[in-house]
Amino acid sequence: MFRSRLTPLLLLKSNRKALCNLTETTSRVVNEEASGFLSLRIAHRVFHDIRSSPKGHYVPSLRKSSTLLSVTTESKEGLKLLVNGGPRAQKMVGIWLFGSAAWVFSMVVLGGVTRLTRSGLSMTDWKFTGGLPPLSDEEWLLEFEKYKQSPEYKRVNRGMSIEDFKFIYWMEYAHRMWGRALGIMFALPFSYFLRKGYITLRLGLKLSSLFALGAGQGLIGWWMVKSGLEEPPSEYAQPRVSPYRLAAHLTSAFVIYCGLLWTGLSVVMPEPPAGSKAWVQGAAKVKRLALPVSLLVGITAVSGAFVAGNDAGRAYNTFPKMGDTWIPEDIFEMKPLIRNFFENTSTVQLDHRILATSTLISIGSLWWLTRKVAIHPAVRALIGNTLGMAALQVTLGISTLLSYVPVSLGSAHQAGALTLMTLMILLNHTVRRPSPSLFKSLPKVAKKI
Repeated sequence: MFRSRLTPLLLLKSNRKALCNLTETTSRVVNEEASGFLSLRIAHRVFHDIRSSPKGHYVPSLRKSSTLLSVTTESKEGLKLLVNGGPRAQKMVGIWLFGSAAWVFSMVVLGGVTRLTRSGLSMTDWKFTGGLPPLSDEEWLLEFEKYKQSPEYKRVNRGMSIEDFKFIYWMEYAHRMWGRALGIMFALPFSYFLRKGYITLRLGLKLSSLFALGAGQGLIGWWMVKSGLEEPPSEYAQPRVSPYRLAAHLTSAFVIYCGLLWTGLSVVMPEPPAGSKAWVQGAAKVKRLALPVSLLVGITAVSGAFVAGNDAGRAYNTFPKMGDTWIPEDIFEMKPLIRNFFENTSTVQLDHRILATSTLISIGSLWWLTRKVAIHPAVRALIGNTLGMAALQVTLGISTLLSYVPVSLGSAHQAGALTLMTLMILLNHTVRRPSPSLFKSLPKVAKKI
């Protein structure tokens, strides 16, 4: 009787080393590929194999391990991770992508400061790889002489001292070199992660597209600056860059930022926060409302680029009326009619006011319509934060207008636009539908704590 009870203990002791090795392998597979249900299936398979093996001779089979891996992979039912290598690789790639997105954010803000300080036309030439700044008095005088030939110096900054020129030159130089540094900061980790095998084909294609768009940003930026170095059509007009090219430059930066942010979120959060099937259904209702609101936020941001390109923020510095009227009389004076929406100062500012107000109302409506919808607390918090940011952004816009566009408020308003877009990206990413395997494992209603 005692011998029969001791036999299982001796069997377990003799197989302890093999069990430890198999446990580590199984744990890694479970953590990276399987849910809790699959863990039970794997554990059951392991226990069955141990019992059926000869005493003291159990060896984990490579064929059986690969079978377990195929079972876990198939059971994910279509969920494909963007990063290979497990949670540590996901974390590293995610930090890199979020860091790149933050860098682009800073680029947009720095670009706004450069424009508001009228520094963008201080450098009259451009090289793709860049170069050293002037290091001697002779080199500074040479750059200053080049700037003196530009329309901006002749019509706006005539008589400028070389010290004032150095300030605007350094602003534009910093903006350009910050962009080149971003390219290096993106390319080097990208190459490293590719070599380590962390980047899947799907993620590699996305990131390559974003990198190509980022490289093209330099060309778009110079294309924009070049338009400001040409003589204006009228002798009374101030030289400034084309509003179309400025809008293309800023919109491209927004696309790169949103692409990096969305991809980073997909890497670190392949599944959305769910909790229950009721919350998933509520998230689907929020998604139907959030998508058109996100589109409106994007259109409003692009309209702001045309406000900047036409210097429309320095006209009609009153609110809510535009001067003494609600709608200026000259909003359709250009021919053909479509030009007014992109080149007419009055029309461009009126459009931006209408779009900004519509955006605030739309986000407020999104919050109101989802108050009683069963949704994850994280989604509800995001909606509330987005409404608060929209209200702050409108307040910043009005303050900027009434203050005649100071650099501080103008920069804050541009940063606010990108912050609002960030919250909308977060919201849309959070209300995605979970994978079928996760959805099946959810309870119908979330447990109350």
